[in-house]
Amino acid sequence: MCRIIKMCTMEVSPFQVGYVGAELSECELLVIGNAYIDDETQQTGSRDFWWFRSIVSDEIHDGIVKHCNFSWKSVLSDKCKTYMKEEYQMIRDLFAYDIYAPLCLNGTSVKTTGFDPCSEDYIKSYMNIPEVQKALHANLTGLPGPWSDCNYDIFNNWTDHPFSMLPTIQQLMGTGIRFWIYSGDTDSNVPVTTTKYAIKKLNPTIKTTWYPWYLIDEVGGFVVVYENLTFVTVRGAGHFIPSFKPDGALALFSSFLDGKPPPS
Repeated sequence: MCRIIKMCTMEVSPFQVGYVGAELSECELLVIGNAYIDDETQQTGSRDFWWFRSIVSDEIHDGIVKHCNFSWKSVLSDKCKTYMKEEYQMIRDLFAYDIYAPLCLNGTSVKTTGFDPCSEDYIKSYMNIPEVQKALHANLTGLPGPWSDCNYDIFNNWTDHPFSMLPTIQQLMGTGIRFWIYSGDTDSNVPVTTTKYAIKKLNPTIKTTWYPWYLIDEVGGFVVVYENLTFVTVRGAGHFIPSFKPDGALALFSSFLDGKPPPS
C-alpha cells in the first residue's frame, strides 16, 4: 500500500504531464474516499448538497447560483459573499463530517453507540500527553503549541495547490489500473455531490448504470461502473466511512480487493 501511495501521488504539477504513467507501471490498485479533487465542483457540489438536504433555503441557494462564479481564477463578488455568509449561518452548527450526527459539546456527546463525534477531542488530548509524544519520538525539537490534526497556518496559506486533480485522475484512468472512488453520503465536508460533479467533468463512458448494492438484505449504497473507474457510495456514512459504517466499509474494500463491484 505504501508503494502504491508513493507512486500514485508523485504527480501534482501540470508541468510533469506523462510522469505519472511512467511511474505507475507497477501500481495495480488505487481507491480514493471522500476526496477533495476539484475546486470548482467542491464549491458547487457542496452548495447543492446543503440545499438538497433542506439545510439551506431556496433563496440563499438561488442567490449563490446566480451571483457566485467558482471557476478557475474567478473573483467572488460582494453579492456572492453576502449569500455565502447567510449560508454559513445555516450550516455552522452541524457536524460537518456527518450532518445527522450530534455535536461534541464540552467534550461530551449524547451519542452512546456508533461513531462518537468527540473522537477528535480524545485523540488531541492523548497526542498532547508528553509521555505519548516521547514514546512516538514526536516533537523532538520542542515546537510551541499543542499537537493538532491539521495545521491551519499552513493550510490557509497554501498558495501553490492545484485547482483540480482531474487531469491526474484522467492519466491514472488511462493506465488501466483498478481505480475506485467512494463517498459516504452524509458527509458535508466533501459531499457526494462534489465527487459526482467532478466525475461528470471527466465524461467517462458508463459500463454499468447506477444501481443499489446490498449488505445483509439492506441497501448499503449505490454504484456506477465507468470505463476504468468505479464510483461507490455508502449509505448513511459520514466522512470517515469505517468509523460510521464499519460493515459497509468492510464490504466496500473487500469488493475492491476482489476486483468486483459490490453485489446488487
